[in-house]
Amino acid sequence: METNTTTSDTTTNFTDILKNSVLENVSSDISIAKILITLAVAFLIGFFIFVLYKRIFSGVLYSKSFNVSLIGMTMITAVVIIAINSNLVLSLGMVGALSIVRFRTPIKDPTDLIFLFWAAVAGIVTGAGFFTLAVIGSVFVGLILFFFIKGGSVETPYLLVVNCDGDATEKEIHNRMGKLVKRYNVKQKTVTAGNIEMTLEVRLRDQEGKFVNELSSLGGVKNAVLISYSGDYVS
Repeated sequence: METNTTTSDTTTNFTDILKNSVLENVSSDISIAKILITLAVAFLIGFFIFVLYKRIFSGVLYSKSFNVSLIGMTMITAVVIIAINSNLVLSLGMVGALSIVRFRTPIKDPTDLIFLFWAAVAGIVTGAGFFTLAVIGSVFVGLILFFFIKGGSVETPYLLVVNCDGDATEKEIHNRMGKLVKRYNVKQKTVTAGNIEMTLEVRLRDQEGKFVNELSSLGGVKNAVLISYSGDYVS
């Protein structure tokens, strides 16, 4: 009888400890000051991510809407975490609701995935009230990304649109491109009767005019257009 009583008391005490631990971390009241401070910190971190992404972007097509969404994701995630911390029932409901959400926006650059995850994590940490961790962590991650990404990509990207008359000319274009540019890759290719149109991303060694003239002088090349851009590109 004494053993059963001891086991029952131990179980009850463990249940009470678990219940008290959960209740202590869940507050039913959210002060306006806490909300405003949390949103302000989340905005500043999100804006820092926004500026850094725009600064170190090294792809072909910069998307301002994607970059702005990083600020929104940081702040929205912070709001969700504040709500979860304030109500236990609401937190369980949000976990269930968010588990069925599916995001189908394609991620073309692995670096974009890093920034998306960074924005979400920064919002979670900020919403939980760990402002120092959020700020120091964001600055540290930002510095690492800046030195590794910006340090390895200093060239100005160009888009080259070439129209040629056949496969032989296309092969000659690729042979010449290997000698004239630092690196290149084909982004789009459209084949029609008597015409092949290619869109390529190129990194030049300088002398843009000379590059276009040499490419245009190849037999079978109908026209070659070189596009330099610093912002959104609309096709």
